[in-house]
Amino acid sequence: MKYDYLIVGAGPFGATFAYFAKLAGKKCLVIDKRDHIGGNIYCENVAGINVHKYGAHIFHTSNKEVWDFVNQFAEFNRYTNSPVAIYKDELYNLPFNMNTFNKMWGIKTPAEAKAEIARQIADLNITEPQNLEEQALKLVGKDIYYKLIKGYTEKQWGRDATEIPAFIIKRLPVRFTYDNNYFNDKYQGIPIGGYNVIIEKLLDGVEVRLNTDFFANKEGLESLADKVVYTGPIDQYFDYCHGELQYRGLRFEHEIIDTDNYQGNAVVNYTEREVPYTRIIEHKHFEFGTQEKTVVSKEYSSDWQRGEEPYYPINDAYNQAIYQKYKLMADEQGKVIFGGRLAEYKYYDMHQVFESAINAAKKEFNI
Repeated sequence: MKYDYLIVGAGPFGATFAYFAKLAGKKCLVIDKRDHIGGNIYCENVAGINVHKYGAHIFHTSNKEVWDFVNQFAEFNRYTNSPVAIYKDELYNLPFNMNTFNKMWGIKTPAEAKAEIARQIADLNITEPQNLEEQALKLVGKDIYYKLIKGYTEKQWGRDATEIPAFIIKRLPVRFTYDNNYFNDKYQGIPIGGYNVIIEKLLDGVEVRLNTDFFANKEGLESLADKVVYTGPIDQYFDYCHGELQYRGLRFEHEIIDTDNYQGNAVVNYTEREVPYTRIIEHKHFEFGTQEKTVVSKEYSSDWQRGEEPYYPINDAYNQAIYQKYKLMADEQGKVIFGGRLAEYKYYDMHQVFESAINAAKKEFNI
């Protein structure tokens, strides 16, 4: 049987592209090496709770087109991401805001907070930050950097903060208001019933084969379709001919606990370097659950090795130079569309993956 498109990966990019292809009257085959659809936003029902199996995923965007698109397939709740951070026996609000500054320094006004940060960095003479440490110090001063940023970030990236690019920390909001909402985006929430609801509807009427490893039969699978949509690691597609791109990995320890409320918040970060995990996720709070039990996940950042699930691209100069070589090869592939976090080697948030897929479909189908 001949298909118009072979789509490698049943995550947000692949499922979204398949949806538009189906609307355009195209015949698609979607394959995934895992035993489920949804990629890393897959939710597993455990004790009646939708567990984010591959880490916390909070949908947020300022792009109305993307927001309207996903709302066709699920109703979103009013969840607002307001994590907290624990350093030793101290608890602080995130992102850094007046609540954080009040707890840290006992101050009450924005002027006092700005003055304290300025006092702490006056002798550092940082004008153009060269790395994450300098960028963070310039933003929030020494106290917050050493208590709430340095240890967490070094656990997450597996290297000293002075070796991490400055742009990584620029994603982190700093506010001089009493506002614990982590994101600045206009739209935010969690789909009621979990993310599977969206992916299932996107793939409705599309042929899907799970437990199917693309690279176990690459030539044979590609011969089934006129074109290929590929969402896996771009270096693997080209058999690592320019070298291996680097990622950070993640490991999770999931546990059912016989209590209705373990930590009182969906996400609690642990910022000490000595605590091996970066955060604990309590999944029921994403959907305001009232179940008698709860499920928590400890999240560990780890070095990544080939064969493991790659999570965070390490977008430093070394890896970008390698990626650009692969991108040149990808651009010359008339039959293959490369899309998503791994194929584009980008530190994408979830809404950006949907946006990338929508744009790829628009271009392909002249929408």
